[in-house]
Amino acid sequence: MRSVKMDQTFRMLMACTLLSACSTASSESVSGGKLPTGPDAGDMDLSPFYRWTDALPAELGGLLREEPIAKQEEMGSAAEAHRILYTSTDVRWHSGPVPVSGTLYLPNGPPPAGGWPLVAWGHGTLGIADVCAPSWTGFKSRDASYMNRWLQAGFAVVATDYQGLGGPGPHPYLDWRVAGRSVLDSVRAALALKSGLISNQVLITGQSQGASSALGAVRLSREYAPELNILGMVATGLNSTFSNGPISLPARDSTNMFLSFASGGVRDNGPKIEDVVSSKGKQLLDKSRQACTKEIGMLARELKVGSLAETLAIPMDQFASMRLPVTDMPMEKIDVPLMIATGLADDTVTPILQYAAASALCASGNSVTWLTYPGMDHDDAMHGSFEDSVTFARTLLAGEKVSPNCSQISEPGPPEDIESDSASDDE
Repeated sequence: MRSVKMDQTFRMLMACTLLSACSTASSESVSGGKLPTGPDAGDMDLSPFYRWTDALPAELGGLLREEPIAKQEEMGSAAEAHRILYTSTDVRWHSGPVPVSGTLYLPNGPPPAGGWPLVAWGHGTLGIADVCAPSWTGFKSRDASYMNRWLQAGFAVVATDYQGLGGPGPHPYLDWRVAGRSVLDSVRAALALKSGLISNQVLITGQSQGASSALGAVRLSREYAPELNILGMVATGLNSTFSNGPISLPARDSTNMFLSFASGGVRDNGPKIEDVVSSKGKQLLDKSRQACTKEIGMLARELKVGSLAETLAIPMDQFASMRLPVTDMPMEKIDVPLMIATGLADDTVTPILQYAAASALCASGNSVTWLTYPGMDHDDAMHGSFEDSVTFARTLLAGEKVSPNCSQISEPGPPEDIESDSASDDE
């Protein structure tokens, strides 16, 4: 068993949160173009760096400001560490340009001719309050050491916080259309800040929430950022869903949508989430707007919350009509090769759900390499797949073709027993 494990109840809640796209309704916002702000949007006082008071330029990925920061202990291969603030565009509330924060790291040693290739990494679930932004609080040890391995391999690394996590307004948790743009605009900002030191050879990567962000980024790149040379994508713990995919899965009882509901995951033309939650739900809702996943999990345990029904003041079927299918993607061909890494002991985004995503991507004519790792869970697979990820990246850098395995993938069984320890408790 792992040495530090998320509370069993909250892990179940979060697993269902990650798979929140069983609604068939459109995910387009119907709001009037005003970004919600304030405490109910998770906004907190961090430092003046995160608040841009002047008019925002229309330039996508425009670098607003940067400042050097101390590198974390686990990131010994970083020669430089920068906090960045850049522009992106709000496609959830359609409010126009928004500032988004993140971090940029350069490797030790001289850059290769043309500059270091760039890894753009999307982090997993941390929370929705500003204080959860990793550019402010620092990264989990697991995540920092993972990025350090990319630095050791000779890649610069840029890591977005995503819209609203640090910056103003809600963090539209799991909305791949929003997060994908945050990822792509972080690449633009990195190239602007370190022109000549970073090359326009980009690998998009991400874990769990960040996996759908990475997949969203490569889906959007052709139209949203055609000037970027996106080589491919690596996704670990992929939580994207495809309602029209070839694998039909039973309907899921989504037991906790607090992070999504509190931050843009419900329809704007319906009741407010505050008006439909129970007293327990209200406590969790308030906690999610001012604290991160560890604290939310502790409260869920204290309240003995075991199902979504316990947090609602309305029937489940009525609540389902309020939700936005933020993880659901259309069937579509993507221009770059895709690698998906799945731990066969993953009980957060189970292997069958990742298989369904891989199958949908294969059915859409994509170049997909789906790799599975026996005995590894949701956390383990990120580091466990690293050598395969580097091999995949270097093959693409060399201009060579990867070998997709769509014709060889097969349906996995239920999650296996965990064979290794993990010190992480997030997604």
